[in-house]
Amino acid sequence: MPLVLVLGGARSGKSRFAEELAAASGPRVIYVATAAAGDEEMARRIARHRLRRPPEWQTVEEGLALEEVIRRYGHRASSILVDCLTGWVSNLLLAEGLPRAGCTPEEKEEYILRRADGLARAAAALPARVIAVAGEVGMGLVPPYPLGRAFRDVAGEVNQLMARHAEQVYLVVAGLPVEIKGLAANRGSHIGGN
Repeated sequence: MPLVLVLGGARSGKSRFAEELAAASGPRVIYVATAAAGDEEMARRIARHRLRRPPEWQTVEEGLALEEVIRRYGHRASSILVDCLTGWVSNLLLAEGLPRAGCTPEEKEEYILRRADGLARAAAALPARVIAVAGEVGMGLVPPYPLGRAFRDVAGEVNQLMARHAEQVYLVVAGLPVEIKGLAANRGSHIGGN
């Protein structure tokens, strides 16, 4: 089935739109949550998202092993909604010991991009439709700290990689989804890295 990528900024409506796509795909939806409730405010956010989802959807909480999760559930679901890739990238970036203890920032970025490529390829091979939500983090200010810049850069690279593999790509702005893959200049080609 095709991979669908839904991009947007904070509070853009991207998750809600992705949930609508998942609901339209059929009754058996697996919702893969990548965020962990590290504090009370995040726990409230997660609770709001849970309340919005239909009770028959199955939720799987996984912050690192997305490829394994979608392979495990991809044959028993109409769709798998991954919310969100940006949280997953953050989890991988901050995970000590991945890909190995003491790895360089370049090795970490290469590792994350390999994992994203594996995720995209696994999604394309499944009978379930995989809908991946991601934050479009490159439209703001340049972060003042090295870790913030590394996160922004690798998240942007992951979004580009996933968009190349996706059959449909949407950008959600102010709650309005626009399908951008068909509108993109030079569709199907990749010019440059920025």
